[in-house]
Amino acid sequence: MKKRILVTGRLPQDIMANLAKKYEADINIEDKPFDRQKLLDGIKGKKGLLSMITDTVDEEVLDRAEHLRMIAQFGVGYNNIDVTAAIRRGISVSNTPGVLTDATAELAFALILAISRRLVEGDRMTREGRFRCWAPMLFLGREVTGKTLGVIGMGKIGKAVAQRAKCFNMPILYHNRKRMSKSEEKEIMAKYVDMKALLSQSDFITLHVPLTDQTRHLIGSQELSLMKPTAYLINTSRGPVVDEKALLQALKKKKIGGAGLDVYENEPALTPGLAELENVILLPHVGSGTLETRYRMANMAVKNLIAGLSGEVPPNLVNPDVLLHRRL
Repeated sequence: MKKRILVTGRLPQDIMANLAKKYEADINIEDKPFDRQKLLDGIKGKKGLLSMITDTVDEEVLDRAEHLRMIAQFGVGYNNIDVTAAIRRGISVSNTPGVLTDATAELAFALILAISRRLVEGDRMTREGRFRCWAPMLFLGREVTGKTLGVIGMGKIGKAVAQRAKCFNMPILYHNRKRMSKSEEKEIMAKYVDMKALLSQSDFITLHVPLTDQTRHLIGSQELSLMKPTAYLINTSRGPVVDEKALLQALKKKKIGGAGLDVYENEPALTPGLAELENVILLPHVGSGTLETRYRMANMAVKNLIAGLSGEVPPNLVNPDVLLHRRL
């Protein structure tokens, strides 16, 4: 008898077809999240779950998953999963790290260029027929070349953004929980500074930290007040890393130059008033949104799922303590 699995998001057609051959698969074929009740009902009797970041896999869900052995998360972040509760139940949890580094770094830099040169504003102006003529002082933005980039979180994605910044001759400041080696700093040409110095000296600040208790509201009113009035904040990490209400006020009062956001504190909802501002670019969480990356993520998630359901250690296991409690 085939093992039963639940896949809560639509994957590439060939990958879904292969899953359907190997397992008795209940697959979401729509480009919208499972609602709560569908998840609660769908998890019953399943051995495996291929979850999306939009799923809240908490105690209530796991209590209904008596047979669950493996959760393969489609994404790097897994703060939507109660990993501690999974360990208690002997359920392995995996993610898809590494494969979205370039795509997310590219998007972060796209936001840097777009917000500084006012590309979205200019596009809207042209489409609405408000572009009448060229003029010397019309629609001026700010150059990126030579400006200081501050990277908060110098992991794989932070390093990839810093590497791209070198092409624009940008001095790079960074702050990280752990300082890089001198050789790494030399290779990336990045200088380690404390948060206060980074916030006050950078022209662009890009966030690349995971969401933890320590990073929630890492950027709030106090941190925003330290930024230059011409500086820009870029967030492609996790929405709650930024206090969105504080950011709204800073943007409205023009205490900072602008912001480029791909993630939101209460995603998909925006803080009221944010969408009306011209000095912020708002994207629909597309940091990993390339065909190449999403295909790699899907393949990695499936490999993790198959390994876990075959009694093997998943390649990207995030809760190794579960091996002491594994339910066979």
